[in-house]
Parts: sequence; C-alpha cells; structure tokens
Amino acid sequence: MSMKKLISYLAPVDVVSIVFMFFLIGLNLIFFGRVSAWLEIIAIDLVVIAAIFLLAYLAETKKTKLLTGLHRFYSYPFVLFVFKEIYLMVRPIHPVDYDWLFISIDHWLFGVNPTQWAAQFAHPVLTEIFQIAYFSYYILFLMLGIELFRRHTIDEFDHGAFLIVYGFYLSYLGYFLLPAVGPRFTLHNFYALGQELPGLLLTTPMRNFINAGESISSTLPNVIQFVQRDVFPSGHTQLTLIVVYLGHQYHLKTRWIMTVLATLLIISTVYLRYHYVVDLIGGAIFFIFTIWSGKKIQTWWETKVDRKM
Repeated sequence: MSMKKLISYLAPVDVVSIVFMFFLIGLNLIFFGRVSAWLEIIAIDLVVIAAIFLLAYLAETKKTKLLTGLHRFYSYPFVLFVFKEIYLMVRPIHPVDYDWLFISIDHWLFGVNPTQWAAQFAHPVLTEIFQIAYFSYYILFLMLGIELFRRHTIDEFDHGAFLIVYGFYLSYLGYFLLPAVGPRFTLHNFYALGQELPGLLLTTPMRNFINAGESISSTLPNVIQFVQRDVFPSGHTQLTLIVVYLGHQYHLKTRWIMTVLATLLIISTVYLRYHYVVDLIGGAIFFIFTIWSGKKIQTWWETKVDRKM
C-alpha cells in the first residue's frame, strides 16, 4: 500500500493530531538537555502516530460500528493524554511564569484585580453552582460528540471533532509561549481556598478532581512548583465557545443547555480563581482564530485527499 493511499484514510482530526505529535517530537529533540523524559516521550509519540494510522486504516477498510466509533471518539480522551505529556515539557523548556504580566493587564483594564474584587460576592450556594458549571466542561464535549454522531453525518461529526481537537492544540501552544499558574496561587492563598470559597456537597470533590488533573493537591507542599502551566489562553473559554458555536451551527437539541452551562462556566473561571480576565479575552481570540483557520485547513485537507465535506 502506498503512503498516499494510507494517508487518504486519515480524518482531519487524525492529521492535526499527527502533526502536533511531530511538533512535540521536534521540541523534545531541540530541548533534550532540559526535558528529562525526552526519549520516552518521543518513543511514545511515535507509537501513538503509528496507532492513529492503524486505527484510521482499519476503520475505513473494515467499517464496523466498533472501529468507526473508536476512530471517531478516540480524539476526545487523546487531548487529555497530550495535556499530561506537555506537563513534562512546558516548564523545563520555558521556566518563566508570566502571571505578573496578566495581573498587570487585568489591573490596567479594570483598576482592580478581578478575582479579588469578585470575592465580595462569595457564597457557598454560588460557589457550588459555579464549581458544577466549571466541571461541566468535561461533559460538554460528550454532549456535543454523542449528538453529532447519532443525529448527523460522519462528515459533520468530523468537522466538529477537528475544530475541538485543533482548538485544544492551539491552546497548548499558548501554554508553551506564556506559561502561568493563575490567581489561585499568585493573588490568593491556594491552601485557604476551601475556607475562603466553601461550597456545599460537590464543590470539594470536584475541586480535588480538577487539582488531581493538574498534578497537585491541597496537601502538597510548595504546590506552585508542581501545578500545570495552563492559564493563557483560557482553554475553558476557547473550547466552550467552540462547543456552543457547533451546537448552534448544527441546531443540536442540547444547544441551549450548552449555552447556559457555557455562560456560567466562563464566569466561574474568574469567580473560582482559576483564570485572570485577560485569559478569557485570549480564549475568545483563540476561539475566533480556531474557527477561521480550522475551516480553511479542513477544506484544504478534504480537497487534498479528494473527499467531499
């Protein structure tokens, strides 16, 4: 089988994932003296690239429901795998935090630090609502993907999956360029968060789950040294806006639920002290760029392999 034929089996989301894997491999080769696990990361990424090719080939030639489903949905957990991989790379490659810059911009824009200003409205009920909304970020993608897969064509599902995954990778580039830890650690006492922003039933377990995803816990000493640098742009803002955009574009039944959750979620990023407001502005800009450039890239790829959109 020719390489051209093998490449033709790839969906747009496969292509952008493979390209990003090669980008990470390149970074590890350039900065191998800084990234301690560079060789392991390269080896794993090469295996992952081969697995994507294999899955795409099997899904397109065998055409079973199981393989088709795996091919279409692997990308959603895959971005989490990449998120943890860059955790091993961002700080060694760019060991400077830019929180001072984001704090300065926020203060210049508003005359106050927004997360500190928002503290006056803190209430356990409000905190519970916003923590649930923030956590719904992980559910929004499933709502979008499942409804697109069940009620729309494969091409429409591929379009949505591509924009989501492409958006994630763009946000990861921001983490490399402008690493930061967020106001939880710079403007507030992370260890006092439970006392300053207490919730009701779900706030603490959800907060702990999110912290674990960022490789930290409230019992870890000097936690700022270990937390993932994932503040700018606000991926929660960028990706949530993409989900809402796709929901309305395809008139999904859940689009208004998505819209309400998205509104609460974006507000929660500041109220819960995860992000500076400038991160949200950056997320909105990245959202616009994702939609604009993503359509062009996908159209080019579909034309390249002689597929219809």
